Amino acid sequence: AALATHSRLDRMNILVTGGAGYIGSITATTLLEHGHGVVVLDDLSTGHRAAVPDEAAFVHADIADVGAVLGALGTYHVDAVVHFAAASLVGESMADPVRYYRNNVSGSIALLDAVTQAGVKRFVLSSTAALYGTPSAVPIPETATIAPESVYGETKFAIERMLGWLARTTGLGFAALR
Repeated sequence: AALATHSRLDRMNILVTGGAGYIGSITATTLLEHGHGVVVLDDLSTGHRAAVPDEAAFVHADIADVGAVLGALGTYHVDAVVHFAAASLVGESMADPVRYYRNNVSGSIALLDAVTQAGVKRFVLSSTAALYGTPSAVPIPETATIAPESVYGETKFAIERMLGWLARTTGLGFAALR
């Protein structure tokens, strides 16, 4: 798919990690419908190539592969990243915590290394309400105490904290969707 070679605030080229998964593919489709250029980066470990919209560019790679991510960011002149790639099952995270730290935390560190090297200044993290543990109120206000009760929630909290530091030290603008 041909993407713009320059960026404007009203039309951006957006890298969607995990874009072959359910939420990522719907997000990619919605971004395309709103006139953005979309690049999906996915290792297809749980996603499906057929879920990637035809109008999106596709890069078959792992977020932990800094070289591949840098290549995609540069080739497609990416303005922003929406990060869905993660292991996301609470029970599984408790049975295999090392896998969750490797995929979610180490993978996100590598991704963010590439993002900051490339000078991309906009980043959206698909986080989780699991950061709040057992909520004392529903709906959960964002002011609720952060108290993850699973490895999955803890890994997402670690990524959010890292994003906070990158915002302070590199000027990366980010949002964490819980």
